[in-house]
Amino acid sequence: MSAPEIQKTRVINELRGFIKKLLQDPKILEQSLEVARKHLGSGDKDAMAKIANEISDTTSVHIPEDPAEHSEADKLFLELLKEVIAEEQALY
Repeated sequence: MSAPEIQKTRVINELRGFIKKLLQDPKILEQSLEVARKHLGSGDKDAMAKIANEISDTTSVHIPEDPAEHSEADKLFLELLKEVIAEEQALY
């Protein structure tokens, strides 16, 4: 396997594990959205770090405190939370 194939396989495996965790505990999604709403609405420049920390503290999802340590799955989840909240706010 080439390095890009190994990377792609690793990302897919991370996402599979993460989706499995969400399916096992659907409350994670609602809790994560509530956390994102609270912090993104504050205009805080550290909102994403605070979201990651609070999700780690209140759910079974662990996102490292340091953004440099975020996996591709972590980055994707946080970005999707941000997009969903932005879309919600655009509706109001």
